[in-house]
Amino acid sequence: MKQMEEKILREGEVLPGDILKVGSFLNQNIDTEFLGQMAREIARLFENERVTKILTIEASGIAIAAAAGMSMGVPVLFAKKHRTSNVDGSIYSSVVHSFTHNEDYNVVVSSDYLNANDRVLLVDDFLASGNALRGLIDLCDQAGATLVGMAVAVEKCFSGAGDEFRAQGIHVESLALIESMSEDGIVFRS
Repeated sequence: MKQMEEKILREGEVLPGDILKVGSFLNQNIDTEFLGQMAREIARLFENERVTKILTIEASGIAIAAAAGMSMGVPVLFAKKHRTSNVDGSIYSSVVHSFTHNEDYNVVVSSDYLNANDRVLLVDDFLASGNALRGLIDLCDQAGATLVGMAVAVEKCFSGAGDEFRAQGIHVESLALIESMSEDGIVFRS
């Protein structure tokens, strides 16, 4: 998505440790008009997959997932990073390591909301090491749900996880694919 690349070049900032700061439009201060464009593109990319549910992980993926869900007319479920008192009964859980926070989370979803009848599209803001998406795949597997693909706003190709998922036959679509980045600039995959 050319608009995503342009937005990253205009408003993004590369920080030490391979961190791309996009808080000005994507994951803190959300540009809702641009979010709508992203959602319509995700809906277009997965229009033939018969998606019945979108699954994401809290917190930064929720806005993108919700917008995509509205564009696709499907519900959105998010995995909580901690089991809370309002998640009771039978659950699916998976341990996920956060690249950004360098912390492990035991993510959970209620079995009431994810089941074998679901055709699930995973949505997240970033794909770097792939840990969050692996955790979401694990949740889908536990539920017996069908994974139909992954949609991410920004993929850090140099981490290799996106290509690994593609090699496994997973339909992965990224709105911006970054080959390399440094304080000197960002190179996108063509």
